[in-house]
Amino acid sequence: MSLPAESDLQRWLDSATEAALAAGAVLQHYWGNLTTIDEKGRSGDLVTEADRGAEAAVMAVLERHLPTDHGILAEESGVIRDREAGLLWAIDPLDGTTNYTHQYPFCAVSIGLLAEGEPVLGVIYDPIHRDLFRAAKGLGASLNRSPIRVSTTDQLAQSLLVTGFAYDRRETPDNNYAEFCHFTHLTQGVRRGGSAAIDLAYVACGRLDGYWERGLSPWDIAAGIAIVREAGGQVTAYDGSPLDVMTGRLLATNGQIHSAMSQTLGKIQPLVLPSLT
Repeated sequence: MSLPAESDLQRWLDSATEAALAAGAVLQHYWGNLTTIDEKGRSGDLVTEADRGAEAAVMAVLERHLPTDHGILAEESGVIRDREAGLLWAIDPLDGTTNYTHQYPFCAVSIGLLAEGEPVLGVIYDPIHRDLFRAAKGLGASLNRSPIRVSTTDQLAQSLLVTGFAYDRRETPDNNYAEFCHFTHLTQGVRRGGSAAIDLAYVACGRLDGYWERGLSPWDIAAGIAIVREAGGQVTAYDGSPLDVMTGRLLATNGQIHSAMSQTLGKIQPLVLPSLT
């Protein structure tokens, strides 16, 4: 299929923005007032009434506005509409649930649109700081309606990076620990935010210079990828090849340090850790 027309992208961007703000209002309501916190089967993978309420708010808005041939993949509900649809919405109503449950203010609503697997639109809303990141292919990227661009840092030694650790980090040597240590030595620092959506949004607006992570789901990253690219950044697989969002592994940078980060990632060997059992 061809790329959607700019007029369609603008209309859908406005709908996604309405949905993200509605979900953000739910998250603001529950902030500090949670009564149920459950695990979804994996240690540390939490879900709350805030997640469920925010997703319901997103769906109520999108169902009013979207064509029926659009697919929808939402974190808490699974596949709601055809996952194989040419246009697929990837929705995380609360990215950073663990942070949210501890009232650590680093979380967001993330709503992205994939066209044949390629992110072409994204809205990320941080309801605590009230930061609204938006982008659609060809329409630019913005923070609170003002244009944003990635940073101009061109050396790893002057860069500030961010990453995260997957839920299966205790069971696999492919756990990102070695990469974290290695880049900490090469840069001004590596942060661990706990929300892939915010990490990508911060790369897009220049607060961070690069981000890498594994073990992610399409709803974690679809919106952020679209925003980084429209802000002038670069997003690929670790080795620099074209990204498949379904692999859950990506490298996103300002473009200036992309090759250096990719080459470094290709050389790092996993840490051998003692058994935790």
